[in-house]
Amino acid sequence: MRSLLGRFSHLGLRWRLVGWVAALSLLCLAIAFVAVYRGTGTQVRHEIDGEIAGDASEFTHSLIQSDPRSSAQAATDAARYVRGQPFSGSSTLLFAVIPGAGTSTNVPELFGDQPPDDGETVAEQRQENRQAARLLRIGEGYSTLALPDVGDLRLFKRTVRLAGLGKHSGVVVGVGEPLVAVVRAQRGVARAFILAGALALLGALLGAWLIGTRMSRPLRRMAAVAARVDAGDLAPRIHDEGRAGETRVLADAFNHMLDRLTEAFAAQRAFAADASHELRTPLTVIRGQIEVLATQRHPPEEEVRRVESLVQAEIARISRLVDDLLLLAKAEQPQFLRTEAIEVPTFVRELWRTTTMLADRRFELQGVAEGTLTADPDRLAQALRNLLANAIQHTAEDTGLVLLRVRPAPVGRIRFVVADDGPGIPPDQRRRVFDRFHRTDSARDRASGGTGLGLAIVDAIAIAHGGRVSVSESPFGGAQVELELPHFSAGGQTHRTPASVSSAADL
Repeated sequence: MRSLLGRFSHLGLRWRLVGWVAALSLLCLAIAFVAVYRGTGTQVRHEIDGEIAGDASEFTHSLIQSDPRSSAQAATDAARYVRGQPFSGSSTLLFAVIPGAGTSTNVPELFGDQPPDDGETVAEQRQENRQAARLLRIGEGYSTLALPDVGDLRLFKRTVRLAGLGKHSGVVVGVGEPLVAVVRAQRGVARAFILAGALALLGALLGAWLIGTRMSRPLRRMAAVAARVDAGDLAPRIHDEGRAGETRVLADAFNHMLDRLTEAFAAQRAFAADASHELRTPLTVIRGQIEVLATQRHPPEEEVRRVESLVQAEIARISRLVDDLLLLAKAEQPQFLRTEAIEVPTFVRELWRTTTMLADRRFELQGVAEGTLTADPDRLAQALRNLLANAIQHTAEDTGLVLLRVRPAPVGRIRFVVADDGPGIPPDQRRRVFDRFHRTDSARDRASGGTGLGLAIVDAIAIAHGGRVSVSESPFGGAQVELELPHFSAGGQTHRTPASVSSAADL
């Protein structure tokens, strides 16, 4: 059975649909056949019961009307009645058992010891006689029994009291009818069901095959497109505008998946190209400086120190780049974050104190929301430092403004806002600044522009926390970056820091 089911599961959708429709059709036909077959037999039996009950009433009425005064006269009257209704294989059996006078019947061979028929042995005839004797022993009411040379017989017996025979003498009247009509009706039902069932099953199988073909056609097209995609071609799409329902939804989802894959592969190729370029630049510098140093037999000490300084700077750049790439790779792993409860005012003040020592700018810390944030303090500090470093990098020394504002947002969220008065970011590049290795100023020197991964790391940290980051124009004409995170519980009024301007030189 398991091997059969295993082979069935490997068939195509069309043939599996045909198989299931065939099985269900056969099951439904079998249930209907049993119900109709048995119902027909029961209905015909009820009709036979009504007929033999009516014949028994007529027989009884005839005996009562004759009003016999002795058992012999009753036997004569009963014999006269039954002789008028001879028995055949499809007619009615009549008999009356009269005390002291024997049995009057239209089938005398069923009563008494009969000699063997032609071709029967004595033992076989005795067996038939014993079966026939059950007609006399069986109780009153309806019953069914098998008789020799007659087959199944539906029998009805009743006892009638005749006034002329005394109070304690009862005549047993029996009426039976062969169940040939039941067998004939059920055979007719079986033939009709076999013919109709075969036609219905054939039509169901044909319909199932056509429906399966129609249903599987878009799936086969999808399989063909998937095979081309598996071979490396991401260009094909499923065009099935004429369909609706689940097939259209599946086709749209498949096309959307291919679009995402195309974008992901393009981004991956661009990322690999940018990463290789970023790594190739410092490696080229290192190799060039070492080659310059190697051309000199006895290089002066100051030349060695100069090359050492350049090589260490480029190695530091490579290390930062590798660390950033590893962080972005870990951002998609579940263990990337180690969250805990953070007291926002304390966390922000400590971060601000260390950040303002990095450069000479007009640093301004505005309102800081009171409350507790559930987040990874190290990752959050890294994201905010990247935003502040980006603002510092794009503002003028001494006079440039770098502002941090922390305020609550709706639905249990908190918003960190970093604004500056630098050149700002063009609207068409505000979403792309979070792409890896993207720079708004393509002519800017890489040595001053960093690796181009700072804002991508901020975006990855925000997504890992279930938050988001966005860029807009600041009120001071520069860029404004908003980092919004969930899981914030407000703990009081917003902490107001005096709107004073500070710089690293004042600390």
